[in-house]
Amino acid sequence: MKFLVIIPAYNEEKNIFFCLESLKNQSFKDFVVVVVNDGSSDKTANVVEEMHLPKNFKVKNLPASTHEPGAKVVRTFYKGLESIDLQYFDIICKFDADIIFPPDYLMRLNEIYIQNPKVGMVSGIVKIKKSVFEHRLAFDFKDEKKQWQYENLSSKDHVRGPIKSYRKECFQAIGGLRPMLGWDNIDVMLAKMHDWGTVTIKDLWVKHLRPTAYKYKNQKAEKLGEYFYNIGLDFPLAAISSAKSSLKNRSVSEFFITLKNYLKQNGKQELSADEVRYIRKLRWRTMLNKFNKK
Repeated sequence: MKFLVIIPAYNEEKNIFFCLESLKNQSFKDFVVVVVNDGSSDKTANVVEEMHLPKNFKVKNLPASTHEPGAKVVRTFYKGLESIDLQYFDIICKFDADIIFPPDYLMRLNEIYIQNPKVGMVSGIVKIKKSVFEHRLAFDFKDEKKQWQYENLSSKDHVRGPIKSYRKECFQAIGGLRPMLGWDNIDVMLAKMHDWGTVTIKDLWVKHLRPTAYKYKNQKAEKLGEYFYNIGLDFPLAAISSAKSSLKNRSVSEFFITLKNYLKQNGKQELSADEVRYIRKLRWRTMLNKFNKK
């Protein structure tokens, strides 16, 4: 299978060398990488240019754009996608620029896609360093296993946003990526809607050089309310989901902040009526199944 890897990058001068070097060193070679530099104000463009990348690595430099959580990275991704003829590719990947991949990463994904024709999305799992990152150890995975811990933001069965890969037919069936906060959960739910399976390879892990959404850790409750609106939850579902999150984080105030932000949303809904109905049914079914198991 042939892979297309698109890497949206914004102000990644400290990380992008390690990401691209790890992709250069992949044992699987049938892939093309498109780095989309989204108007970085640091030296990201210089770092990439000085690497003298092989011919299967391409770079697209864009002017600076307005920052929107979720939407910006998807729009940058599509700038890379539209520059490539998809007919020559089987797998589409959206990778973050602050990830270091083990040498067998693409090979392991390729094996899963070949073995399972109904699998539409595959990834490994994401780990972050327990202590300060040391560049000299960047590409050593075996000796560093104890120094990296699972980034516990979701189930290990969830294909995470920084390391997404899609079978092309699945990507097209779900209508691609939606330019909004929560796109990286919406795609998994829509894959299920269209009868595509998802796989995470538990013993295949990548190094995430920065915690996910580290810039928004103080706005988590607000962003959660926006996410509930984006996926089309009705009020009862949004209230229950807000309560679950606030209980998990032992914060009563989080419940009210999340629900308040959910109620004030009035932006354009990116999902169709059928997609919203499916997601609501899926959320109810998931909650009821968890309740019945207790």
